[in-house]
Amino acid sequence: MTHILQYTLDGSHTIYIPELDEHYHSTNGAIQEALHIYISKAYQFSQVSQPTVFEVGFGTGLNALLTALETEKSQRKTTYVSIEKYPLGPDEYSQLNYASLIGESAVALFEKLHTAKWDSLVEISPWFSLQKLRADLTLLPEIPIADVIYFDAFAPNKQESMWSREIFAYLFEHTNNNGILTTYCAKGDVRRTLQSVGYSVERTDGPPGKREMLRAVKL
Repeated sequence: MTHILQYTLDGSHTIYIPELDEHYHSTNGAIQEALHIYISKAYQFSQVSQPTVFEVGFGTGLNALLTALETEKSQRKTTYVSIEKYPLGPDEYSQLNYASLIGESAVALFEKLHTAKWDSLVEISPWFSLQKLRADLTLLPEIPIADVIYFDAFAPNKQESMWSREIFAYLFEHTNNNGILTTYCAKGDVRRTLQSVGYSVERTDGPPGKREMLRAVKL
């Protein structure tokens, strides 16, 4: 599929796929969105001292970058596992401006995240280890038991199979007690599906440009 690099309102990049009429991130601000939904509402909200994070959709690597930076600030040793069916190539991720916007220290880190070997656990820093799985989540591959799940698939009307009850039941089975799942989507049917597989779900304030998002907890 065609990938078109675009700017969002906070100056950070996203990728637009015209065949799906879909963006990788919110056009209201890619970095702002990721910080709010995944760092603030999930990673920082978790009380686990050495969490395992599972990300649905490595995509541009933005969520992984922000989490890696947060692990250094909080000194929480973190294992980060991310699944991606269609990884970006060097000619694409090298154009993304996240690291340059965040600061010089993030540039080398962003490169390490993208060049890390797939399907292997790689120590990126003393606080952050990364395993990128090149796989299709709809086939229910082997994944870790997680304390935090970033559910960052394309929208339900663009990638319906990723939002099925089967997928959320599988993720629930792979969530530790008191584990957290966050997603940008606040649709009622998604909330009800999460509840039906066992999660306790709340609507909470969304990032700029979006009124609400969902946070699910396995009690």
